[in-house]
Amino acid sequence: MSADLKPAAQPAAATAKGGRRKLTYPWILLILAVALLAVSGLRALTGTADLTSTGQFGAALSAAVPIGLAGLGGLWSERAGVVNIGLEGMMMLGSFAAGWIGWQHGPWAAAAAGIVGGALGGLVHAVATVTFGVDHIVSGVAINILALGATQYLATLWFGQEGSAAQAAGGNDKQSPPMPDMPTFTVPGLSDWLNSIEAHHWFFVSDLAGILGAAVTNVSWLTLGTLGLFVATFYLLWRSSFGLRLRSCGEAPLSAESLGVNVYAYKYAAVLVSGALAGLGGAFLSIGVHFYQDGQTGGRGYIGLATMIFGNWRPGGVAMGAGLFGFMDAMQLRSGGPTVHALLLGLAALLAVLALFRLRAAKRAQAAVAAVVAVALVVWYAVADTVPLELVEASPYIATLLVLALFSQRLRPPKAGGRPYRRGQGA
Repeated sequence: MSADLKPAAQPAAATAKGGRRKLTYPWILLILAVALLAVSGLRALTGTADLTSTGQFGAALSAAVPIGLAGLGGLWSERAGVVNIGLEGMMMLGSFAAGWIGWQHGPWAAAAAGIVGGALGGLVHAVATVTFGVDHIVSGVAINILALGATQYLATLWFGQEGSAAQAAGGNDKQSPPMPDMPTFTVPGLSDWLNSIEAHHWFFVSDLAGILGAAVTNVSWLTLGTLGLFVATFYLLWRSSFGLRLRSCGEAPLSAESLGVNVYAYKYAAVLVSGALAGLGGAFLSIGVHFYQDGQTGGRGYIGLATMIFGNWRPGGVAMGAGLFGFMDAMQLRSGGPTVHALLLGLAALLAVLALFRLRAAKRAQAAVAAVVAVALVVWYAVADTVPLELVEASPYIATLLVLALFSQRLRPPKAGGRPYRRGQGA
């Protein structure tokens, strides 16, 4: 292995290429503080207490985990140059495997089975794309279709067969028998103290207490493990020789090959990890409701793919995107119309700020569109008391489209993503 491929030191410059300011940690903390202030003001203005409650953010944290794991899985694959839109199918395989093993051996075995199930899906995708050169999109779509058919068939065969032990334990052709609870942890004393502060509904302070309370109250150990996976991914891919070699396969595989990197091996490893992470996300869904159910993933693999793109193929960005989409998903499940109705004002304010920035950049057409939509949202909020149920249910997907539309100009995918590679073709 050449000494040229060593982790490069991170530049200390404050601006990125093109003169844009980098999102350093102080800037990220400032953005989060401003966002919390804005949400606190929105909660105080609209009287929607559940907007920043411990229950809301606890549900958002749980909803964010499978989306984040799918996004993290996509990041591993695409950083190695393999586009993976088969994340949804790999989540299905993980969810099914977790339900199959979980009712017999418990939730921890279910999590392990989900990892294996997703990794098998990743292996199929790697064989098709890396070894046989199948188009990455075609392979991903095929995996999604095959996973759906396979899980439905096997559920009928293993869970719903007449006279079987699974059926006697409560299974049927649409779901597995129930499994035991996954243990959770609560920080004694701190949880109760934060809940008491939240109950006062003080501006900002109670909102912050509600958010922090969600992080120390009835948290699944799998959630904590997911946080560790994000940290491990960052250090493996951006602070190690292994990560530099893997990312070089997604940027310039021929150059990596010339320096002695086994590009095939790194692509296989990345896609297998990708499938395993997506499978763990599917297992989390089964463990959370105590059984596998047909249609359980509900498009979260695709939303995870959107968080990867929104996060600019970086772990921190994926985590932020997963948190946003998890919040929207939890909101439509918990509070429904009233909370989504309150968010109309928040979205209007965001679009008004966007209009000012576009106007400053001399993009008058975009500024005008943003301003008109902002005014329309304010009028909608004023004349209506709630939001239709259909729109509430679609809110996570609407948020996905809005985020991708607003941030698409700042994205920079791996240069060789989706391109075919054959060893020695650059000779």
